[in-house]
Amino acid sequence: MKQEVFLKYVEKVSEQFDITKEQMFSRSKKREYVDARQLLFYLCSNRPMRLSYIQKYLESNGYKTQHSSIIHGINSVKDKMSQDSDYVNIVNSIQQSVTI
Repeated sequence: MKQEVFLKYVEKVSEQFDITKEQMFSRSKKREYVDARQLLFYLCSNRPMRLSYIQKYLESNGYKTQHSSIIHGINSVKDKMSQDSDYVNIVNSIQQSVTI
């Protein structure tokens, strides 16, 4: 069931950043790809989803990463949200649009 939520978040985040799913899960350090991945990490963790599940779902989409990178991404989004109310609105909009 959590995987369905993960996939819906992938869809919504990729739409928001105007990137493809493949770009989001690429190893690229391009800012919009990194920001998209970090937002995905944050959304999943707030669902709540365990880090091990997030990691597993990322790997099933071709993106292998460590727990520490996921935690760093979650904290980066929290920092952005504390500084930018528009970012908070984006997060809230995505969270409200994904219901299962």
